[in-house]
Amino acid sequence: MKQLRKFFSLTSSDRLLLIKAVLLLGTIRVGLKLLPFQQLRGLLAKIAQPRAKLQAVDEAFVNKVAWAVTVASPYLRAVCLPQALATQVLLDRRGYPTQLRIGFTRNKGGQMSAHAWVENQGQVVIGGAGNIGRYISVPIPEVESDESGSWHLFT
Repeated sequence: MKQLRKFFSLTSSDRLLLIKAVLLLGTIRVGLKLLPFQQLRGLLAKIAQPRAKLQAVDEAFVNKVAWAVTVASPYLRAVCLPQALATQVLLDRRGYPTQLRIGFTRNKGGQMSAHAWVENQGQVVIGGAGNIGRYISVPIPEVESDESGSWHLFT
């Protein structure tokens, strides 16, 4: 009941952003289980098509998107990759340039771990908790469309 009161105490734009984050995170979690990663990225790229040309980066909006995804994530058990993908879609849709980063590292015992984060203009938007400097980022193919509207992955 407390969370419901908190939700309704938000501004209408914050409530809408939070609802978008919940729906997107849920869709991405299902997509990650059912689809190959590259195919999911192609579908998300279609959703993320900017509706208008961005005039200037609004840092407050970037922070709001990160807030909405962070708040929604525990309810959907969304870890770093779904969070990063949802953040990227929400920002790309508004015309903000983003870079999805996926990095790998090994601990002292030799066990490998991975982490995903999103950057906007060289700044980590989401996924920056902890020491991301220890992760070695791997190149991720970008998703672009051709004139026919078909989506392809380019390296």
